[in-house]
Amino acid sequence: MDSPDPESPFALLGVFARQQVQVMSGFEHIELYTHHGLLTLLWHGRPDAEHAVVCVGGALGGVLGPDGGLYHRLGCQLADQGLGVLRVGYRQPNELPMCVHDTVAAMEFARMHGAERFMTLGHSFGGAVAINAAAFFDRATVPGVVTFATQAGGCEAIERLSDRDLLYFHGTADRILPHQASEMVRMLAGAGELVLLDGADHALAPCGAEVLTRLMDHVPSVFAGTSSTS
Repeated sequence: MDSPDPESPFALLGVFARQQVQVMSGFEHIELYTHHGLLTLLWHGRPDAEHAVVCVGGALGGVLGPDGGLYHRLGCQLADQGLGVLRVGYRQPNELPMCVHDTVAAMEFARMHGAERFMTLGHSFGGAVAINAAAFFDRATVPGVVTFATQAGGCEAIERLSDRDLLYFHGTADRILPHQASEMVRMLAGAGELVLLDGADHALAPCGAEVLTRLMDHVPSVFAGTSSTS
């Protein structure tokens, strides 16, 4: 593994201790201890995978994602296609600048292992995290972003991502964040595809299987440059 630049986001985490276990073949649990909290990474796939998907949660944190574990299912299935998937457990959930730092640092950590290109995926508050993290990089490095029931606040950086592949999912029965939030983010971007899930709630239930099926086609196509939403 390459050493980070001393001024890089990963180095600035100030990691003073680390634990890592292999839960099973192709699935690592990593804990990075810092003076501002514990950063947890769950890593599916080969550590040296060239393409990596980074998944972030909502305002309360968590690493499972919407619909009772969408991120876990996505990680298992994309790993079988040779992609890496990192699920990020924030040091301090609901603190947008710190959560973005955590996400960018996780991407740098993957780059130190060999990753070259990324997609960021975020649910609810995590939509803002995924968008802001992607904005730190150019299109060649982060060609796509996916949001699930995103908030609109904090997503202004989407204006700088109009050249990316943008996909937004939102349930029409979301009682926490109405689907107009995703519509607003899409309007700010001036690009991307909004998928309205009929009858789905904030966790995308009962449409998680539909979302997973779409992602299993969409994510590889973004990395290949063949996505229909580009």
